[in-house]
Amino acid sequence: MTQEHRRQTIEDQILVMDAQDGDAEAMRKLVLRWQKRLWHHAFRLTGHEDAAWDVMQEAWHDMIKGLGKLHDPASFRAWAYKITTHKAMNWIKYKSRHRHASLEAVQENPVEPEGDTGLRELMTRLSAAKRSVLSLYYFEQLSVAEISFALRIPPGTVKSRLHAAREDLRTLWLKQNNE
Repeated sequence: MTQEHRRQTIEDQILVMDAQDGDAEAMRKLVLRWQKRLWHHAFRLTGHEDAAWDVMQEAWHDMIKGLGKLHDPASFRAWAYKITTHKAMNWIKYKSRHRHASLEAVQENPVEPEGDTGLRELMTRLSAAKRSVLSLYYFEQLSVAEISFALRIPPGTVKSRLHAAREDLRTLWLKQNNE
């Protein structure tokens, strides 16, 4: 962990404690610090900008409402990703069920806010469970333990999903590059 990352972690913990004490400015700062990261995570899962904003609105509502119940300010990061992931998965399930569309149809033609890297396009072809594990591990740099907490699955399941997701991504990558 870099010194800058440690500093930001400490600042986040202080903001969480202040927000828990009712400091509206601390909550505003916390939202500003985390909004972009959590939105990108929601976008990677849903594949749609508008959906990512909807997910974020619901996630922040739950985070603000539940912040007082967060016992360890150091777990805010994993907790925030847990809520965001849960809301994104609910959106995916809702869209799949109510539009009689497969997950792949929900994912067609997403707009990439950071430019098309090819890798992110390939990730949209993976299942939501595999996308979420890859996103949390590689893009958000959460540890296996934090992902386990965020997704409510055992660490062994995180590791096996990571392995399976990497293999699927590798297969897609090789197929794309051989065409």
